[in-house]
Amino acid sequence: MGVQFGLLGPVAAWDDEGTPMPLGAPRHREVLGRLLVARNHVVPVDRLVADLWEDEPPRGAIGAVRTFVAALRRALEPGRPANRPPSLLVTQGPGYVLRASRDAVDAGRFEEAVARAGAAAPHSAAAVWNEALALWRGPALADFPRARWAAPERARLESLRLRAVEGRADALIATGAAREAVPDLESHVTAHPWREDGWVLLATALDRSGRRGDALAVLRRARETLADELGMDPGPALARAEERILKGATDARTADPAGSGTADGVWGRAAAAWERSVPARSRARLHATAGLLRELAVTGAEGLMEAGEHRGAVVAAAGATGDADLTAR
Repeated sequence: MGVQFGLLGPVAAWDDEGTPMPLGAPRHREVLGRLLVARNHVVPVDRLVADLWEDEPPRGAIGAVRTFVAALRRALEPGRPANRPPSLLVTQGPGYVLRASRDAVDAGRFEEAVARAGAAAPHSAAAVWNEALALWRGPALADFPRARWAAPERARLESLRLRAVEGRADALIATGAAREAVPDLESHVTAHPWREDGWVLLATALDRSGRRGDALAVLRRARETLADELGMDPGPALARAEERILKGATDARTADPAGSGTADGVWGRAAAAWERSVPARSRARLHATAGLLRELAVTGAEGLMEAGEHRGAVVAAAGATGDADLTAR
């Protein structure tokens, strides 16, 4: 596999056997992290100096950067003969570039897994979300929490991680494993209370786990947290979730036992459970709608006409997600 690099946690590198490579002092790791964030683009020496010493660079800063780079080259290619030029950390134009493929960096593999999970049907998506989240060893670029050069990349990766946490929960709920989603969602909304989708997912998972009272309490807590503590107006997703949960309770009380074994009874209960369990903006709904329209199209002339009328809207909605596989289906 060659040398592997890590940004999802402290900056790190591993050899082709998975053994951590000694990267030296914090400044050495900072140079490596800065070059990794550049993603195979040249970082001029002057830019490296400005990023490493944000206030006032010391005299001899350029020479210090060159020393850091030389030490990193020895660490990353320990067996390289002295007369052979480096192949990983190379000099190019006015600066340096780290030649690392997307698959050689944990952040690149994470992004690729997020894309695959987002395009997968719910039954296979949960495993891919797990694969993506397992790559994290701590906060991105954890050893440089105050470096300005690291802030944009840290924010971008953290945003993707939150999406992955919610995507995993969405997939678990859609496939009947709502109970498994609850603990992580509890931690998620505690750490990130402004994420309304997280609250909706938690309430949905609790309701689907048979804890309707807890689900309604979570929605009340979400409104109080958003309004009182964060000064935000709760969005419509919370109201829709509460309506679905309350409607599900009403449907359960008024269901006709005599019809419970009929096709209509089974359909009604399954449709109500689906409506309660799958969040309004979940891609699982688009996957299900595409399948439903295919079934509708073969029921006869009227069904074919109805399916045709809705097809364009479903294709447009799928296209808006950026999911080419779903759009094609």
